[in-house]
Amino acid sequence: MLSIIQAAGWPIWPLIACSILALAIVMERFLSLQTHKVAPPRLLDEVLAVTRKGIPPGDVITQLEKDSALGKVLASGLRAVSNEPHLSEEDLCANMESVGRKVAHGLEHYLSALGTIASAAPLMGLFGTVVGMIEIFGSQAPGGSTGGNPAQLAQGISMALYNTAFGLIVAIPSLIFWRYFRGRVDAYLLELELSADRMARHIQTLRKL
Repeated sequence: MLSIIQAAGWPIWPLIACSILALAIVMERFLSLQTHKVAPPRLLDEVLAVTRKGIPPGDVITQLEKDSALGKVLASGLRAVSNEPHLSEEDLCANMESVGRKVAHGLEHYLSALGTIASAAPLMGLFGTVVGMIEIFGSQAPGGSTGGNPAQLAQGISMALYNTAFGLIVAIPSLIFWRYFRGRVDAYLLELELSADRMARHIQTLRKL
């Protein structure tokens, strides 16, 4: 591996840095976007069951906020009504939407960076290819003679090919994981939106009892 890095030359170091950063983001997103941390499957039904007879006390709402991203959204509606019993339906929905946007921002954390790496890595590889081509042309003897420096010629070819390959090696997995996490976040956001809508209708029903 060290010999490959040496053959690729200095342009490969930014690509190595990008690969390390992309790997760190992928690992962090896998940990953060687990279902039990974002939208536990039975949480909404449990909250609806607990609140069937009325708005729960503040400590229960606080515990719900700490449960998950979905818990934060559901708790925001309960807390808003608890603090202001005569809150209008429009204000209730607006409050939950505001918290939902903050939660959505957290779910999308680092995804733009991963997408940028997926887009920039091939260009960085191309830059290394151009540097390698410059090395090749620099190995040719002046005056148009064909007796160039073979060692410098081989070094330029290695630099060009290794950087092109490494740029693709970094870009392709980054793009795949970006698309995967993007789809996962979109699915979570849809679930949060539907759950928040159901919770808002449930709270309105409670207030009519």
